[in-house]
Amino acid sequence: MKRFLIFPCVLSLVIGLLAGILLPIDLSGSKPPASLSSNNAAFTPPPAVSQPAASSALSSQEKEPLDPTDNFPLLGSACAVNRCMQQQDWTMLAAYVHPQRGVTFTPYSTVAPGSDLTFTADQIKNLAQDQRVYTWGFEDGRGNPIQMTMLQYFARYVYDRDYTQVSQIGVDRIMTGGNALENLTEEYPDCRFVDFSFPSADPVNDGLDWSSLKLVFQADGEHWYLVGVVHGEWTI
Repeated sequence: MKRFLIFPCVLSLVIGLLAGILLPIDLSGSKPPASLSSNNAAFTPPPAVSQPAASSALSSQEKEPLDPTDNFPLLGSACAVNRCMQQQDWTMLAAYVHPQRGVTFTPYSTVAPGSDLTFTADQIKNLAQDQRVYTWGFEDGRGNPIQMTMLQYFARYVYDRDYTQVSQIGVDRIMTGGNALENLTEEYPDCRFVDFSFPSADPVNDGLDWSSLKLVFQADGEHWYLVGVVHGEWTI
């Protein structure tokens, strides 16, 4: 049993209610841990979290948007996965992967079930040792096949920036988009997602420097399992 410190982006959501609370987890079983491992690293001030509005286009299976306390377990899992990716802790990351469904990777905003690759928890756990070159899709603009090892793909199409430092976080809401079709809710109708987004920061770049990391989860009881990783950036 370990105790974990709530990740800053979650803390901003519940600062008046849950500040300072530590959540226990059990890593010995098959269920994923509930939040981040504690460490002494300094964090920048957490961003605000955008909740889904009543008029948001959520999946047909969802009811009215949940209140912040109900969203807390989802946010905790999303922030924990974010931290695992930042620290390249593949063993911990694998604990969040859905045991039957696995996790599917999408290099750009449009989810493509016919070509997006899906990996098991064991494959994620051992991804640093996997030297196989996979075809992940096609490069935007050029049309060349994206042929990379798992580590190379993570560096370019998953964790191309430090998403623990984002300025915007959306719960079941796309925070930044471009020309690409945003079909995440249609392709994952039984799931929810958290969007970690860097909007365009420099006017000189004319909006071309935004990027996002969307983490898709499926609930199993009180636990949230990772089933999709969707990378977003400006596309032609």
